[in-house]
Amino acid sequence: MAGHDAAVHVARLKLRDFRNYGRLDAELAPGFHVLLGDNAQGKTNILEALYLLATLRSFRGVGGAQMVRHGAKGYFVGATIVASGNHEVRAYWSLRERKLTLDDRPIRRLSDYLGVLRSVVFCTEDLQLVKGPGRGRRRFLDLILSQTEPGYLATLLRYTHAVRSRNAVLRQALPDEDVLAGFTAEMVAHGERLMASRTALLPVLAPLVAEAHVQVSRGRDEIGVTYQPAVRGDLAVELAKARPRERAMRMTVTGPHRDDLVLRLNDQPAASHASEGQKRTLAIALKMAQARHLGSVHGVQPVLLIDDVMGELDASRRSGLLPLLHGVQRGGGQVFMTCTEENWPSELGAELHRWRIDAGRCNPA
Repeated sequence: MAGHDAAVHVARLKLRDFRNYGRLDAELAPGFHVLLGDNAQGKTNILEALYLLATLRSFRGVGGAQMVRHGAKGYFVGATIVASGNHEVRAYWSLRERKLTLDDRPIRRLSDYLGVLRSVVFCTEDLQLVKGPGRGRRRFLDLILSQTEPGYLATLLRYTHAVRSRNAVLRQALPDEDVLAGFTAEMVAHGERLMASRTALLPVLAPLVAEAHVQVSRGRDEIGVTYQPAVRGDLAVELAKARPRERAMRMTVTGPHRDDLVLRLNDQPAASHASEGQKRTLAIALKMAQARHLGSVHGVQPVLLIDDVMGELDASRRSGLLPLLHGVQRGGGQVFMTCTEENWPSELGAELHRWRIDAGRCNPA
């Protein structure tokens, strides 16, 4: 794993049959990479591959099958990651076979792998963090905690499993009360831990969001970020109280899987009262806070992946995002940004690695 003194960067990226790339083999330096090209040429696919290496999932919310090049059986994504030492990562996915190796050793458990590369993605889908359902905001909190707190992901997976098992029992015509009690106890044990972690994260995260928001919005609006647990008191007590409702609905009706992150703008709910531009600014502030938090916890900047976001911001909001980008760059980290010629932000400066992306080919520009 990365030491606290070493910047982390991807030194080489290899793709085979991934999205519209038949083959790609690119040497990558630390610093700022700009991927230039028209729409639908494969710029975002490179960011997706990098994010996949960090989290083992797509930020576009799709499964493995959608990432396989048309007509191919499976995809391969590989990378050399430079941290305190060099790591070789190889991931292969097909309908029949999944393989993940780190330094030629097969990875059996997710927790043995996560943390080799950390990244934060900025993309148009981030708007859903502000205007979409609570599920996306919970996932945002869970991702930050999975990236910063050892054991959180395992607790989350066990909690989710307990809720699913409990729901399966509740759907039966005559639920077995003993079996239900067992899954309830499991759900309470893991659920209490999730709630404690989320509660503890907020006093650290909220000021970072506020600070980032001031930078990007130039102090135009007041924001509030609060954690709203579905359960106010004791989880076991609330579940006991909810039993009549559960019998009627045949499902678990309360618990941390119903929590939310409440976003307010000028003391009004952001989802209903903010303009599109204000929502976008708030979404970017949330992601900037995630990046800063990861950097401070690990002493290493995450790799930033910025997909077409600059084109949607006005000049003053763009310049508010620049200090974060330059900070990562100065710390020896990496930033990857996609642009078309039209929305290319000239204020990024001259110290850039430019790549031309054209129909699944990537060449230095």
